[in-house]
Amino acid sequence: MVNVPKVKAGIVAVSRDCFPKALSETRRGNVAAACKEAKLDVAELRTVIEGERDVAAALAEAAKLKVNALVIYLGNFGPEGPETLLAKGFGGPVMFAAAGEETGSNMVGGRGDAYCGMLNASYNLGLRKVRAYIPDYPVGIPSEIAAMVGGFLPIAAMLLGIRSLKVFGFGPRPYDFLACNAPIKQLFDMGVEVMENSELDLFESYKAHEKDKRIGALVKEMAAELGKGNAYPDVLTRLAQYELTLVDWYEKNLGASSYAVFANKCWPAFQTQFKFVPCYVNSRMASRGIPIACETDIYGAVSEYLVQIATGVPATLLDINNTVPGDMYKAAKSKVKKYANDDLFMGFHCGNTPKCHLKAGAMKYQLIMHSLLEPDSEPDITRGTLEGTIAPSGVTLFRIQGAADGRLTSYVAEGEVLDVDDRSFGGIGVIAISEMARFYRHVLIEDRYPHHTAVGFGHAGKALFEAARLIGADKVSYNQPKSLPYATENPF
Repeated sequence: MVNVPKVKAGIVAVSRDCFPKALSETRRGNVAAACKEAKLDVAELRTVIEGERDVAAALAEAAKLKVNALVIYLGNFGPEGPETLLAKGFGGPVMFAAAGEETGSNMVGGRGDAYCGMLNASYNLGLRKVRAYIPDYPVGIPSEIAAMVGGFLPIAAMLLGIRSLKVFGFGPRPYDFLACNAPIKQLFDMGVEVMENSELDLFESYKAHEKDKRIGALVKEMAAELGKGNAYPDVLTRLAQYELTLVDWYEKNLGASSYAVFANKCWPAFQTQFKFVPCYVNSRMASRGIPIACETDIYGAVSEYLVQIATGVPATLLDINNTVPGDMYKAAKSKVKKYANDDLFMGFHCGNTPKCHLKAGAMKYQLIMHSLLEPDSEPDITRGTLEGTIAPSGVTLFRIQGAADGRLTSYVAEGEVLDVDDRSFGGIGVIAISEMARFYRHVLIEDRYPHHTAVGFGHAGKALFEAARLIGADKVSYNQPKSLPYATENPF
């Protein structure tokens, strides 16, 4: 995928000047070796932070090594002031971890007291208002620290991506979907740039690509991808023209940002003016790592972007759409595993899910729009969906959202797409989330989330949970087990 940051991590040791510096240096080297053994690309900084004067040297060394994510490692107690000044001055994602004692045979000259030092580091991070990643249990021997670094890398990638991200929005958010009409101030707080444009801007650019010489080659590429699912080959010319419009817009308007996503209005005037449904192009762009959220859902686009970084594969945006009928549930009893019927729902959208996640994706027309816009004729302007059953896979549902009261909130839940016939239309799948009914009521409804959820293919809840907190979410909810009631759950 394009459009995602590459993390170059570095590790720097700290040492309180009353401790032997060599202790931290040796332990740092052991961690670096453990990272190499785990096939993690981590640069070892030679500067050791003993005082404030070492901070500038460490920052210069990090810049020379092109490090954009930093692990601050307490090889011993460490000086909490200088080490947190380093975190603040670095500016990029930072993780703190501390050395556990390694052997009972060297508890005099070789004892580092880093367990104690981690407490002071945490206190000083709070004083300086620095958000740093601290693992669940941030103390360990080298192999354990290396595992923590491995968990930090996708979190660092999400933080780097969000701070250099631009959202291209086309068209006002639909009136009938006010839930997607969220305040954007929180996006700027995250570091995201938002470039809102008119649908007329998009249409003008689309028309300017009418005779683009690249269209023919792109049509052939689309036809090859669709294969037997290419039911409407004559609409591909319009779709290719539209895709080139978006790609060129991305490249010409990225500006000072490094990455971008789209949030585009896609109905109802879109069909009458552009003469197609844009879903297939949305799926192709998502496959490249450039998600396009439907219905001008800006937060949906940002959520998709974070999910694709966390999982390392293209994501999609689905409606949390409908329940699974009882007769379908009974018929598929052997495939629903441990899940109750109210743990299941159907995730649906018109046809924007990348083909790689569908059992057999095919070009079709948008059934609902067809009944509204051209009910008495063969599909024409409503063609362009990529439809099919979503293939079985582990999934993570995620959304980060600017609330109406100015807060930034988030949720994350892991589950799976089941191998169950959906018997329906669109890009759709039966999704199982443990305790979905309670999660639906006490998170999605209670915290007023919209119907769109970003869907990552794979389990990445831990990294997304931590990233949302570091980005600044006031609350990160999840599907709590029965043994842990929600604050709003009636105990009777």
